[in-house]
Amino acid sequence: MRIEADLDRCVGAGQCVLTAPARFDQNDEDGRVLVLQAEVDEAGAAEVREAVTVCPSQALALVEQ
Repeated sequence: MRIEADLDRCVGAGQCVLTAPARFDQNDEDGRVLVLQAEVDEAGAAEVREAVTVCPSQALALVEQ
């Protein structure tokens, strides 16, 4: 699985960072999401799914490869 982020939709709320800080950060210039680890194995999938769910702008997706 892989994390995809739509930067045009991201509003910089930071919920992804609070939910999965090892996977996400925020850009210092505009606050939008930075994906730190795009590849997700089954062990990390639950945390990433939660981050996708809590994103208020629905800018994140977890896609099968």
